[in-house]
Amino acid sequence: MISLINGVVRSISSDRTVVEVGGVGLSVSITSNTSTQLNIGAPVQLFTSLVVREDSLTLFGFLDEESRSAFEMVQTVSGIGPKVALAILGAHTPQSLAAAIAQEDIKGIEKVPGIGRKGAQRLILELKGKITDFGGGDHKQIHQPIWREQLTSALISLGFTAKDSDAAINVVIAQYADSGVDAKNVDISELLKAALQSGRRS
Repeated sequence: MISLINGVVRSISSDRTVVEVGGVGLSVSITSNTSTQLNIGAPVQLFTSLVVREDSLTLFGFLDEESRSAFEMVQTVSGIGPKVALAILGAHTPQSLAAAIAQEDIKGIEKVPGIGRKGAQRLILELKGKITDFGGGDHKQIHQPIWREQLTSALISLGFTAKDSDAAINVVIAQYADSGVDAKNVDISELLKAALQSGRRS
């Protein structure tokens, strides 16, 4: 999987940039806010999420880890794919998104192109409790354990949708809990094997 790139910006548009890494130009989908902070010829570090489809490989890039985590988390919501997820992160910072969800601010979320009122309601319903309120300081992050973030990224890079990876991980956590084992104490490679088997069965 590709989770981080360091390189030189070679081109910029409102929704895409090309970053040269080791002589190879990588096309990365970005928000318009990100594009305004890039400069052609300047070095850049992007935290990335690779979305695999049957007919495409698309790399999405963010300037900080919180934005990438939020991007991957909102895709666990029914009906939200990577394009809408990127639009959400274009309209909200992780902090303002977390606050909107915590406060059930439907109007603040439905202003995002492509999501609508029902989508905003579903986002709040499915993510409330998963995202912390960022109002308490700079060090609060998306409320998801590191091992789960790693597992989610691995499954997405293997072709799972964010929603399917979330479901598979939940099944694995439940299986270990039934055996009296906390999944966070299990080696990540074992969790990945179990999640892949769960995903194939479903």
